This record gives sequence, C-alpha cells and structure tokens, in this order.
Amino acid sequence: MGGTYFFTVVMYKRQRIFNDDVVVDMLREAFKTVRAELPFTIDAMVVLPDHLHCIWTMPEHDDDFSTRWKKIKTYFTKTYKYRVGGAITQPTKSMQNKGEIGLWQRRFWEHTIRDDKDYQRHCDYIHYNPVKHGLVDRVSKWKYSSFPRFVEKGIYPINWAGPGDDIGLTGDWD
Repeated sequence: MGGTYFFTVVMYKRQRIFNDDVVVDMLREAFKTVRAELPFTIDAMVVLPDHLHCIWTMPEHDDDFSTRWKKIKTYFTKTYKYRVGGAITQPTKSMQNKGEIGLWQRRFWEHTIRDDKDYQRHCDYIHYNPVKHGLVDRVSKWKYSSFPRFVEKGIYPINWAGPGDDIGLTGDWD
C-alpha cells in the first residue's frame, strides 16, 4: 500500500475553468481541506485552464486516492457553484440525476510511478505541460506549477526547457 502516483484530471468538455487566481485558489483550498482530513504529499503539480497533472505520494498504509479525488472534486464544485454560480457546460441527464453540475470529467487517469526514472520523467512532463500547450514559451513563466519549488531545491535550473530546448519528452497523456 501507499505508493506514488501520477494523475491527470480533466474538466468536463475541457471547460477552461482555471483561468484566474480566484478559481485556482479555490482548488488550493479544496486540496488543503482534503489533505487535512486524509493526508498525502503533492510532489509535483501543474494546473492548466482545462486540466491538471500531479504526482502524489500516499501514506505508507493507505492507497485510497480515489476517495481523496472525490472529496477534492466535491469540495471544489460546491465552492465554485457558490462563489461563481455553477456550471459553464450543460450537464447530461445522468449528471443531473447524480447532482453533478458538469464541471469535472467523472474519471481521472492514474499511473503508478515505478522507479526514480519514471518519477523524473513524469515531473518533467508536468512542468513542461504549459509550454506543450502553448500557454507560455518558458516553463518558469507559468505560475500555477510546482516548478519554482523544484528550482529552489536545485532540481531544475530556472531556465529549464526554454525556447529551443529539446528535453526529450515522450508520451501523450492528456
């Protein structure tokens, strides 16, 4: 049990929800609230307008990340609905029957991190994602990312993966 996992979580119909500090702060609040109840470590993370990627390390005798994601999504949805006013995209009948407002895709993508090389590859993928999607031309310019923490620890230089760099990323998980 326990373990380290990479996740991709996507907004319903790729709605661009995370476009400003207020909404991203609501997401931070959801994570903080759930982590207080059900601890886990966020090793790396990036929040883009319509999806997010992260790596979590779970407590030694606990691998129930599904409950944590459910609680994060529920907390965020309630906060978003109250503060912003609800869904952007009309939910399906099935979603309406379950009280969903059409904010999140129901599922998430999960990958168990196998070793240090796999961990590094996924950290690189997470931090490079804003450049990959054309949101910035340099990793250091994206503010909704754990990249600055990695720079502080000396894992990446501040100019890592800038214009013209070929960092050799493979895979297409989103």
